[in-house]
Amino acid sequence: MAFGRFTEPASSRPMSEINVTPLVDVMLVLVVIFILAAPLLASSIRLDLPQTRQSHPGATAAGALVLSLDAAGTVFFDEKPVSDTQLQERLRSLAATAPDSEVQLRADTRVPYGRVVHLIEALQLAGLQRIGFATQPAARP
Repeated sequence: MAFGRFTEPASSRPMSEINVTPLVDVMLVLVVIFILAAPLLASSIRLDLPQTRQSHPGATAAGALVLSLDAAGTVFFDEKPVSDTQLQERLRSLAATAPDSEVQLRADTRVPYGRVVHLIEALQLAGLQRIGFATQPAARP
C-alpha cells in the first residue's frame, strides 16, 4: 500500500480556450432580427394615405422626388422636414436643373385640402408640372 501523492489526470487542467459557439448563435439571431426589421424602418414618416381601389403599391417612379405632408402639416422633402422657405428654394433649384422631374406627393388623409393645394401651388410656381399623388390600396370586401 502506497501512501503518497496521487498524480493528476490530464483532463483536470483548466481549459484555456474560449467557446465561441454561443456567441455565434446570438449574433446570428441578431442578424436575422435586423434583416426582418430593416424594411419596417424604411420610411420614418407616419402617414395615413387615402385609399383607392386602383392603387398600385410600391409604384414609385425611379428618381422621383418624394414630398410628404403629415397630419400635423409638416412638409418633408425626401424624408427630411423643411420649412416653407427652404422648400421653395429646393424646388426652384430642382426645377432649374431638371424641369421634367416627377414629384410624388404623399399627403395624410387628415391634412386639410387647403394645405395640399398650397403645396401643389408651390410646386407649380417653382416650375414643376409632373405631380403624382400617392395612395394605398383599399381593403377588398
